[in-house]
Amino acid sequence: MRIAQITDIHATPDNGNLARLGRATAWLAALAPDLLVVTGDLVDDGWHEGYKAVEAELLRARCRILLLPGNADDREAMRRGFQETMRWPHAGALHFSEVINGLPVIGVDTTLPGETRGDIAPHLGWLAGRLAECTQPALIFTHHHLFRCGIAPIDNVMCAGEQAFWKVIAQNPVAPHAVCSGHVHRSMSAVVSGVPTYICGSVCPANPLLLDENRMPPVTDPAALMVYDLRNGCLVASQVGV
Repeated sequence: MRIAQITDIHATPDNGNLARLGRATAWLAALAPDLLVVTGDLVDDGWHEGYKAVEAELLRARCRILLLPGNADDREAMRRGFQETMRWPHAGALHFSEVINGLPVIGVDTTLPGETRGDIAPHLGWLAGRLAECTQPALIFTHHHLFRCGIAPIDNVMCAGEQAFWKVIAQNPVAPHAVCSGHVHRSMSAVVSGVPTYICGSVCPANPLLLDENRMPPVTDPAALMVYDLRNGCLVASQVGV
């Protein structure tokens, strides 16, 4: 079972990020994953008509697709733009929860309309209910990251409610395989409450690794994606640059 993750495309008509996405989907087409999860910030600057262009590029990966919104997205525009790809409810958050080839895959919409930060607290009841239904470890996806990455300006707009989230995870009898996010525009990983936690690098140009505000390292990262390879109950996560 192979699951790919793409995040933070931030496409506009003239910024070149659709071409960067095209390189990622061409690479994925050769890999032939079972599933592609896209964790938000698909377009930028209110370019809602761009959702169709993004969808056309994503379909080149030739696999099942699940999507979450990011803080740069518009829920209702996404609901209209991806109605052939997703079957979201007619109102409210754009969560998903499916079992694919025996693997529970859960996506939590952490966005707050008009804000850059996210908040998972309003959705923890829904998440706890989905986890209670799982007899196998799940993969959980969000847009906003759920551990402090060390880049202060980005941690200032991370996902609120993260401590309550990790309590829900700790209380569930079946621990997830991993928690997978975006938003930071850099590949990062940590272990929180014993659970591997990944931040997928962005399709759009990366942010600098600004761990010290007095030291600005150069940004040399290509467009990025993640591949999660699940075999015999063991999950291996690969960071890929294209």
